[in-house]
Amino acid sequence: MEEPFDKAKLFETLDSGLAPSVAKVVLSALGGIPIAGSVAGAAGAAWSEFDQKRFQKLLLTWLKLQEEEIVEVGKTLAEVMLRIDQTDELTNQRIQSPEYLSLIKRCLRDWSAAESEEKRVLIRNLLINAAAVEQICSDDIIRIFIKWIDIYNESHFKIIREIHREPGITRYEMWIRIYGAKVREDSAEADLFKLLIHELSLGMIIRQYREKDKYGNFLKKSTRRSSQGSRLMASAFDEDKEYHLTELGRWFVHYTMNEEVMKIEDQSRSAQEE
Repeated sequence: MEEPFDKAKLFETLDSGLAPSVAKVVLSALGGIPIAGSVAGAAGAAWSEFDQKRFQKLLLTWLKLQEEEIVEVGKTLAEVMLRIDQTDELTNQRIQSPEYLSLIKRCLRDWSAAESEEKRVLIRNLLINAAAVEQICSDDIIRIFIKWIDIYNESHFKIIREIHREPGITRYEMWIRIYGAKVREDSAEADLFKLLIHELSLGMIIRQYREKDKYGNFLKKSTRRSSQGSRLMASAFDEDKEYHLTELGRWFVHYTMNEEVMKIEDQSRSAQEE
């Protein structure tokens, strides 16, 4: 269950000696939002004139702004900062680095999270996990994940989750678990489902099962002679072909759908112990 935003925890952080590092990140990030750019930019330039109490008041003012988008941005950034271990010096260096601030600004450029609470949580989790000193993947790949959150919607994410829960799941199984009763092949619902699968496949997030050798090379499918069979085209709800996440898709799930990711090697070790 999603934790409610806790202002008390925010102020506890601001009252501690960690407030300046939090302030720098929040001020810099808000500077990337068109509607708040001038205010945040001016505040950042005059940071030396503010003590912690003044910053406390300033941030609370931002959080109370009537513009829903800015409130959501402030809430998300506060949740990110509260979940990061700022007692670690290397982590502090990471969240104040130009590379990390660039990721935050990329997230906030269009603020696709305003579309839904689910997207906001995906962006929040991504920024939390991207703050780790040791990363599973590079910042370039994290930028791709930010783009995916922007261009895909909840229907795409439902499919990704089902494939993550059960690698090898078929289209039919996905449909039944997400939507329930089957619909006609010539329906708008069937067309939409095929489009969602196509977009995720084209985006290299999911793929049909492929055999591979011990070196990770994918093997060609053995060709079969076509025999006289059904005149029906392949169903939108195929029950034979299995779907899996690509490696990029797997990383996307770990960065955005888990609040804290395990290292790949830690996951492999846990699997071996089981």
